[in-house]
Amino acid sequence: MRRNETFATFFVVGEILEFKPEILDKIIENGHEIAFHTMHHRRLDVMTKDDFSQEVKEFANITNKKSRGFRAPTFSLNEKTKWAVDILDENDYMYDSSVVPAKTKLYGIPNADTKPYRISSDSMNRNSSNAKILEFPLMVTKFFGKRIPAGGGFYLRVLPLSIIENAIKQYENQKIPATFYIHSWELTPEHMPRIPLPLGDKFITYHNLHKAMSKMDKLIKAFQFTSFERYIKSD
Repeated sequence: MRRNETFATFFVVGEILEFKPEILDKIIENGHEIAFHTMHHRRLDVMTKDDFSQEVKEFANITNKKSRGFRAPTFSLNEKTKWAVDILDENDYMYDSSVVPAKTKLYGIPNADTKPYRISSDSMNRNSSNAKILEFPLMVTKFFGKRIPAGGGFYLRVLPLSIIENAIKQYENQKIPATFYIHSWELTPEHMPRIPLPLGDKFITYHNLHKAMSKMDKLIKAFQFTSFERYIKSD
């Protein structure tokens, strides 16, 4: 990112910062943003409200309250876990980026808006005028007539680069941000241990892992990326 003068938001699992606190300094010192990804990478639907509330406070403590954004592990913010939005609001969070406006086996709110909107526990998929939390939905595109995720991760590795590039251009034409992500382990596949997994999970986790870095590098060179914090301040 330094090589391409690109800024990013790092959604970090809290226990990593407890183990390696210097990571926080490296993120901040290089002009990037720290954001919350729970303390132990547990899906919201296996947590209680009290669990999540406590983790928000723990993360604030270890980051000196620098985090103003959240992303749920496995995009697990949905109608069953919408209470998390209220807890983020109570803790002065500015934005969330957990909604995927497409349906997959693991996640997705297919009728959600594709452009940023004010989210509340009463309105998960459309703008809520009185809400404070700004939702940045993940980028989606049409593939053979069906809306699918295209905002990174497995889809970065499996979709042709031209489809992702066209999706970003479509968002640019609509003057809305194309929210995109990549996992740290996708950038360093040589350090990714090959653990035994069921066939489906193995495919999702490891397929085309060696292509992620080169495809991401091409996207960074072709488009301008920034952190959520910098985008909000410039808007």
